[in-house]
Amino acid sequence: MSIGERIRKLRVEQKLSLTELASRASVAKSYLSSVERDLQMNPSIQFLTKIASVLNVSVESLIAEPQKSPEMVDDEWVTLAKEAMESGISKEQFREFLEFQKWKKQSGE
Repeated sequence: MSIGERIRKLRVEQKLSLTELASRASVAKSYLSSVERDLQMNPSIQFLTKIASVLNVSVESLIAEPQKSPEMVDDEWVTLAKEAMESGISKEQFREFLEFQKWKKQSGE
């Protein structure tokens, strides 16, 4: 998601019009529009600071892609993986086992 898309998403979520956000942030409406439409791909830090302030978010949240949290692995999977490691199974052997299981499933056995 681009900076402009993140700004637009936040603006809409906060029920602000383009005009209202531009006015509150003291930025040109036309420039804000061009950022939201990804015509302007590299807005200044001053612009982002003003927009972030009105939207009550950090500048970093406008710039950076949000990180997805990794799926939680239940304790049983962790225990099984540890047991496999302790038994001497290498990562390559484990990968081969997984590939074999996928192949078996696909071939209907």
